[in-house]
Amino acid sequence: MNEFSRQELALWGKKGDKDGEYFWLPLIAHLMDAKNVIGFLYMHWLDDGQRKLIEKNLGPKAANIVQFLGYVHDIGKATPAFQTKQSRWNNPDLDHEIVEHLLKAGFKEINDKLPMAEKSPHNFAGEAILLNYGVEPSFAALLGGHHGTPCSGNRNLKRDIIDHTANYYQRDHDGDIQQMWKKIQQDFFEFGLKECDLTVSEIPAIEQEVAVELEGLLIMADWLASSEYFDEDKNKPMFTLIPLTDEDFVFDRKQLKQRFQRAIKTWFVDGSWIPQRIANIDNYFENIWNFSPRNVQKTMLSKIQSSIDPGIVVIEAPMGIGKTEIALAAAQQIAAVKGKSGVFVGLPTQATSNAMFSRVRDWLDRIGQLQGNSFSINLAHSKAGFNLDFSKLPQAENLDFEEDETSVSVNRWFVGKKSVLSKFNVGTVDNLLQMGLKQRHLFLKHLGFSDKVVIIDEVHSYDAYMSSYLKKVLSWLGAYDVPVILLSTTLPYETREGLVSEYLSGKYSISVKKIASTLDFTKKTEYPLLTFSDGEKIEQVADFKQSTQKKIEVVRLNLDETNLAKDILAKVENGGVAGVVVNTVARAQQLAELIKSLDQDMPVLILHSAFLAPDRAKIEKNLQKLIGKSQEDRPEKLIVIGTQVLEQSLDIDFDVLFTDIAPMDLILQRIGRLHRHKRVRPSGLEKARVFISGIQGFGEYGDANESIYSKYILMKTDYYLPDELIIPADISKLVNLTYSSEIFDQSDLSSDSIEKLEMAKKDEELFIEKEKQKAKNFQIAKPKSKKLIRGWLDLKKPVNDLVGDASVRDIEDSIEVILVKKVNDEFMLLDGENIENVDSAKIASETIRLPRRLTFDIEATISELEKETRSLFADWKTDPWLKKSLVLCLDKHNSTHFNGYKVIYKPELGLVCEKE
Repeated sequence: MNEFSRQELALWGKKGDKDGEYFWLPLIAHLMDAKNVIGFLYMHWLDDGQRKLIEKNLGPKAANIVQFLGYVHDIGKATPAFQTKQSRWNNPDLDHEIVEHLLKAGFKEINDKLPMAEKSPHNFAGEAILLNYGVEPSFAALLGGHHGTPCSGNRNLKRDIIDHTANYYQRDHDGDIQQMWKKIQQDFFEFGLKECDLTVSEIPAIEQEVAVELEGLLIMADWLASSEYFDEDKNKPMFTLIPLTDEDFVFDRKQLKQRFQRAIKTWFVDGSWIPQRIANIDNYFENIWNFSPRNVQKTMLSKIQSSIDPGIVVIEAPMGIGKTEIALAAAQQIAAVKGKSGVFVGLPTQATSNAMFSRVRDWLDRIGQLQGNSFSINLAHSKAGFNLDFSKLPQAENLDFEEDETSVSVNRWFVGKKSVLSKFNVGTVDNLLQMGLKQRHLFLKHLGFSDKVVIIDEVHSYDAYMSSYLKKVLSWLGAYDVPVILLSTTLPYETREGLVSEYLSGKYSISVKKIASTLDFTKKTEYPLLTFSDGEKIEQVADFKQSTQKKIEVVRLNLDETNLAKDILAKVENGGVAGVVVNTVARAQQLAELIKSLDQDMPVLILHSAFLAPDRAKIEKNLQKLIGKSQEDRPEKLIVIGTQVLEQSLDIDFDVLFTDIAPMDLILQRIGRLHRHKRVRPSGLEKARVFISGIQGFGEYGDANESIYSKYILMKTDYYLPDELIIPADISKLVNLTYSSEIFDQSDLSSDSIEKLEMAKKDEELFIEKEKQKAKNFQIAKPKSKKLIRGWLDLKKPVNDLVGDASVRDIEDSIEVILVKKVNDEFMLLDGENIENVDSAKIASETIRLPRRLTFDIEATISELEKETRSLFADWKTDPWLKKSLVLCLDKHNSTHFNGYKVIYKPELGLVCEKE
């Protein structure tokens, strides 16, 4: 007995043409494909924690409901509005053949154009059809959102069938034709219920956080079920279309099951991580890293091991203590307890992400070897393709673990928006913060992070704007019961309490204020410090074996540039490595040139963001070699001048340190590079000393410094910074004093200084409030179980996917360009290679971000650069590496005139801009 009529089997779900031949896929085939795929993903791709969350809401028939969701997701295609829809690439011949195919199957007058078909897109039509059948609205809303954006909260889909009847039934009034379409839709709907052993009454109201998860799972399943080939490889078929000449499609469950099994076998090539509890911390460290754990590492991990219901963990410890190893080991332990199947590590910058990627890859590689398994890992930032460690990993589908040297690979299906679905991810924290940003396909972000243990490094570096997103994201991670590990050199206790409270408020659906009032938080300033939640209980551990304390002498300088340069030279006159950290690129360049003019024999290295990406990587590698942990290549004399990049994840060691005034935590971060390793110091530099410049008086730090950092925080840093530091003992105390909202003793300040301080405080409070309000413009709401996902992503102004990164950071727009130079009518890279002889990937890596002063009129600048790029390199528009690139062309001397500046690239200084 055929379960579908000829007309029902003739409905198309997909169509296309290849080399003049027409192809299609019957709607019922796609519905069954999606049902089978989502069922597989639910049982074998979701982790125990995700299934537990869903089953708690959906009950014992959760798997049936999920399969029905996959099946019914495109029921809106069983409408004349969709069946008469033009093909995506506007192929009228294909569209004509499809209509002829429908006419042959018995549809009448289906070739008549519907004047308002676009008013009922199939995803919203599907939602309307389910509402018409009395399906729970929170479930029906999942159909409306399966293309990435749910129906607006202002739209009444219950009226859509009434207002646009012909879109659903072909005619507004013709009873016979209407009845035919109604029967088709009813047949598809009832078949799906029967196929999934379900009744309408068994579909419950879907809680919001579960609905977001299910929507993400549906989008993933739909994309998979719509993939004809794995990675566009015709030798790896998945859910292929069939020739339109095969008009008489026969519904065959067995064939559809075989089609599904073949596709999943092609796609599901990664091993599953089954995390093991750590039985012995010492053995774990020896097996993974070939060294024994420090006391602080062992103590923290043993405490985390004792958690029955781990939630959020905050690890505050100095640089070099091994926070990364603690976090990765804790991630494995917690994943085993919570049933998680992946790990995400988020960092502030691409540079720090690259450094961390290698460490996580090695950890994962070792775990894979010990388990006899292979795992995929993804590097998640816009420059990932240029990372050698990432690009050299084998593709997962080509991996034979027994023969390959590594157990870590890359699965090419997880690219673009799907990259977050990869089980192991390292990347910029923007990827995580975008969980809080209203944008299309946000559901995938939530699905992708809900199966992981989330590690966030350098939490102390996030400003008020980013912190607003972080708090919102933590509340959602709490709602999903996703374990979170926060790493920081140190945090103000108010920040620590705020982050923990946001997480627990999401987990237990309680207001932050109520959570904060019930937490047994003390204003701990002990250091190092471990804070972690075990269920609703908070524990803090500060009882660690005392590490060696280091005394640092702090000297304030108020010198002009020439005398500062002379002072730096004097400090290394008898040998030594001086580190000089300044707050702007221009100041770094000017100081380097000044020092060279005073002593041309003095070796000077400079590092900042205004270098070509390959040049910066070489400089960083050279610095690590020269002044890293090893003594072997350490020079007798060297001055290293850099901006904030020197304080980020570089294991370098200075004999003496100079730094511009900066917030307390950043100064302490910079001091972490002073006398970092045990070694004999040069004469006169045996004692660790840091020289602070830019302090002209209390509250007077120069326009440049005050434009970068909060004047109020600089004033508090200036006030609390002692003449002698004890590191690490003083770190937490000083950071808390600087960032505490409590009023501090001002008795030793003049009335003028107090007035300056109060004005700066008021400006700071206004700025922070403005940042918070600005961040809220594009933020989703906190999780609310009883809310529908309809209207969840509604915006007053649309935000496209391209501004997603910028929207979680409050930064000015900037322009990235590829630098080339023209020599004798030939175009070359700046290293002299003719671009005709260089592959596109290398050309695309020669990028630099233009300083703001060159792009004050950013739209006009982009237009000018686009025009020049099209003129010089017209063929780039079809090159996958270069099609979105902009070029700034220099002359043979590496210079040009641009927007009122002379711009010159100097390998030793970077991009120099001189006002004309």
